[in-house]
Amino acid sequence: MEITDIKIRKIITEGRLRAVVSITINNQLAIHDIKVVQGDERLFVAMPSRKDEGGIFRDIVHPISPQARKFMEDEILDAYEKHLVLMETEDAAEY
Repeated sequence: MEITDIKIRKIITEGRLRAVVSITINNQLAIHDIKVVQGDERLFVAMPSRKDEGGIFRDIVHPISPQARKFMEDEILDAYEKHLVLMETEDAAEY
């Protein structure tokens, strides 16, 4: 599996939700509404989900293995961090 594109769609500065991300896998499959969330200890990635009839949120798409989850989370969080640095650089250049 290769993540061929990562787009940081939205940056949020209040609350635990930090960003909404879309990724493309192998230039063939797009996954939207991946969330970057500030946990108690660290940032983590939450896959797209919806609420079922019982009020429980269930992932719509998710990695099958722990290795795949770690790979996706590492790639997404790396892109998020780089995006924040780029935003700070652009803000500093404006002043």
